[in-house]
Parts: sequence; C-alpha cells; structure tokens
Amino acid sequence: MNSGKNRVSTPYFLVDEGLLKKNLEILKDVQERSGCRILLAQKAFSMFYAYPLLRKYLAGSTASGLYEARLGHEEFGGETHVFSPAYREDEFEQILRYADDIVFNSPNQVRRFGRRAKEAGKSVGLRINPECSTQEGHAIYDPCAPGSRLGTTLDNFDDGILPLLDGLHFHTLCEQNADALETTVKAVEEKFGPYLYGLKWLNLGGGHHITRKDYDVELLISIVRRLKETYQVEVYLEPGEAVVLNAGFLVSSVLDTVSNGMEIAILDTSAACHMPDVLEMPYRPPVRDAGEPGEKPFLWRLAGPTCLAGDVIGDYSFDRPLEPGDRIIFEDMALYTMVKTNTFNGMALPSIVWKDEDGEERLVKAFGYEDFRSRLS
Repeated sequence: MNSGKNRVSTPYFLVDEGLLKKNLEILKDVQERSGCRILLAQKAFSMFYAYPLLRKYLAGSTASGLYEARLGHEEFGGETHVFSPAYREDEFEQILRYADDIVFNSPNQVRRFGRRAKEAGKSVGLRINPECSTQEGHAIYDPCAPGSRLGTTLDNFDDGILPLLDGLHFHTLCEQNADALETTVKAVEEKFGPYLYGLKWLNLGGGHHITRKDYDVELLISIVRRLKETYQVEVYLEPGEAVVLNAGFLVSSVLDTVSNGMEIAILDTSAACHMPDVLEMPYRPPVRDAGEPGEKPFLWRLAGPTCLAGDVIGDYSFDRPLEPGDRIIFEDMALYTMVKTNTFNGMALPSIVWKDEDGEERLVKAFGYEDFRSRLS
C-alpha cells in the first residue's frame, strides 16, 4: 500500500525489466544445459514491447490462432508455432504465411490440412492427450479431465497420419513443478512411446513454473536430456507464466470505503475487467504490504467499481485503515492479465508501463473511450 500521486493515472500495469531478465536468465540456462528450445506462450503474455528483450533469450513464440501467430511472426521472430483445437478454412492460408510449426488437435484436422502445410514447407504436429491428470484445484485448466476436447487420446490415434507428422505435442500442466512433468512423460511414453521414434520433435507444452523459487530445474533438465537421447528428437517447452512470473504489477487506487459487516475498499481496478482469473480460477492475488486475514490489525475487503456484485478481489489485512487515494499494488500481474482485460460496464482498460533497469518508468500504452466504443459498432 502506497500513498501519493504518480505521473500515470491508476489503474496501470507495470512490467519490470530487471525482474523479467532474472526469469529469462534462468530459462536461458535451462536451454543451454538441457539442449531444449523454449518458446514464449503468447496466450499468457503478449506485450510485444518486451519482445526485443525476450527474443535475446528465447527461441521464438507459440500461438493459439491466427492473430497471435501473426503477432509472433511480425514482432518476435525466431520460430513461430501455433496450436488450435480446430482451424478455420478461411484463415488457414494466412496461418501458413505466419507459422513455421502447425500443431493439429485431431487426426481429422491433420487429414484436412496437414498435406497443405507440408507442401508449404511447414512442420506438422499432433497434440496428444495422455489422459494423465496431475492438477489439483484447477479443473478449468486440466486438458486431461474426462470429456476434454484437447488432444488426441490413444484410442483415437490413427497411425495412418504418421507420414504427415514431424512431431507430437502435449500440454497438461498448470503452474506445476517438474515432478508433475515426470509423471506425465511416463504416461506419454507408455501410451505413445512407439510413435516417438522417427519423429523430429516433441513439445512438452506449458504450465512449467520453471522460474519459481522451489522449482526443480535439475529434474527438468534430466527429463529433457533423456527424451532427446532416447528418441533423438528436438524438445520444446512453451511456458507463459514462467517467462514473466513475479515481474509485473497492477497499480490501483482506493476510490471510496464503505462498511457492511466488515470494512470494504472500492478500488479503481476490477477483478472482472482487469484480472478475470481472480474469478475464473479462482485465486487471491498477492498485495504489497498486506497480509492474510488476521495477520495484521485491520481487515479490508478489496472490491472493484463495476455493478457486478461479485466483483471482489479478496480479503486482506493491513497495518492501518485504508483511505481514499491510497495506492494498492497487486503483485505477479504480468501473466494472464493484459491478455484478458475487457471493458464490461464501460470500464477503462489499465495503461501499460515499462520500468527499465535504471528505474525509469515509460508509458507504453494508454487507453480511452474510443477503445471501448470501437468494439461495439
């Protein structure tokens, strides 16, 4: 919690170059010692202002569709990979223009588009589903949950498409350590191991919290090395969160305070509009200088300014009561925030600020009424 004025009006996202570089150095070390290639998953972080820095460390980017593929191709460079649960016929020619590696979700999609991709000189892959859930509490992000539409199970695998395939891809993790990857790889090898021989690459997807303090980097490196040696394949990782973990902030201000059985601070930032994962996962974002309920003397509920009754960020304790004008700084706000913001209720989108290694802050992007209006008619 900070008081005082800042030259950029709240709310705004701030990405810290120095903290970002710390993550990138870890990822660079993993690449060098394991021999893998790491891609930025743009679905988590698409602030292309940072791409010139990121591409010094990473091999390229991965996309979830046409627009992300184009952004990665034009702004990031290096390798551009794309996966979609299903490709549109009217977009596929453009996908071929921007993507180097195209991963399909089903044998049907491979049969429909795979030959065209090969003839265009692209690398072709199939996403597989090892049916091995390792997540707890994040069912919405579990591609191996029963009834999942993501990836081809062994029962639905068609070895008739093997001549078109250069690699296999799986993505089953969410904010997890290397032990979950080890469990998943075992399931992949048990079910799909015979198909790995003769392929060019294996993509281990994202969800690897590589830059987290307790992450077992040495286990990850040993897994990658073994896969490379056993199957003679290039190994890819495509983390999103790990690239920008703890490197971004959302700075907001208290607009008003009310009481209703507890003290409530209404902020100028919204869970529903500016950090929707708070409601979707759900999770409680860390707040600078705040504690868990009961940890500090004064308990406050932080809530947004929209008409949604459930626009509540969470309950936090502070050293003193909150007042209008106080700054509230949410931490770890680079990932899955800017890419998910919306203008429900006519809420303004937060500005985007870059803090360089010398501590200088630069306004990268500001949003206004036209950004809201232009979406609607």
